[in-house]
Amino acid sequence: MTSAHRAPGFDGEAPGEAPGAEPEQETELHSGFLTDAARWLGSLLGPAGRDTAAVRRILDIGSGPGVASCVLAQVFPQSAVVAVDRSATLLARAEDRAAERGLTERIVTRRAELPEEFGLLGPADLIWTGNVCRHLGDQQAALRSLASALQPGGMLAVAERGLPPRFLPRDIGIGKPGLQARLDAAIEERFAAGRARLPGATSVVEDWPCLLASAGLVPTGSRTFLIDFPAPLDLGARRHLHTRLRLLLDEHGEQLDLVDRLTVEQLLDRDDCTGILWRPDAFYLTAVTVHTARLCRPRA
Repeated sequence: MTSAHRAPGFDGEAPGEAPGAEPEQETELHSGFLTDAARWLGSLLGPAGRDTAAVRRILDIGSGPGVASCVLAQVFPQSAVVAVDRSATLLARAEDRAAERGLTERIVTRRAELPEEFGLLGPADLIWTGNVCRHLGDQQAALRSLASALQPGGMLAVAERGLPPRFLPRDIGIGKPGLQARLDAAIEERFAAGRARLPGATSVVEDWPCLLASAGLVPTGSRTFLIDFPAPLDLGARRHLHTRLRLLLDEHGEQLDLVDRLTVEQLLDRDDCTGILWRPDAFYLTAVTVHTARLCRPRA
């Protein structure tokens, strides 16, 4: 299980960065979207004034460094949140983040990796999972396992895909125009090959409302959230893009031609004015779609 909100193909820690640096940088950029999404989930769960009180236990599956866990705890103030991830390092960071925000008493961590472990995490009123199912061989089985952990009336919220991040103009003045599109294609090609090698890999049509219904739940709506930081970016966002490009070059560089590899290397140059840390035209634009469904029958 990978950390929440990570881009497909970015599963390793960045060389030279603190463990978990890349997912934490990205989820910091996405924190505003997470708050909006959590409030939307509250509105779906019940009438105003009663929605948050009805949520007593939340599972954050693929929690990574705990950004979503903390947001969920703040939006649902009477809830206990369980941050679940396979990485002990990221779970330790989630504990630190909870302590920094005075949420130690309300956020606990659990290690889990296989889909069959999800149903052993205890019943929950709300389960949040961000970009986790795509990294599991049998996505339908994973959703069934998650559904088995819901309380009657509970909600499963699955954030998957949306639109990949955009951060470069079509023509950046170096290399060949259209670099961003070719980088996206390289990521998608490697991701598809990696999915085919996952244990129990099963091909499904990624129609998430249909998959949720097949897991025994009743779909309750999908919503897409825009994450938009126009140019010029602040330093934190630029550092995230620098880390992202370095990971991309390390993991996908062999899929790029020589010109594109050299262009990415130039974008990574910390001292070059054309580098991503200095470019005035760098921006950050992406969209995340959240699909929801509820358990509308008694637990077996």
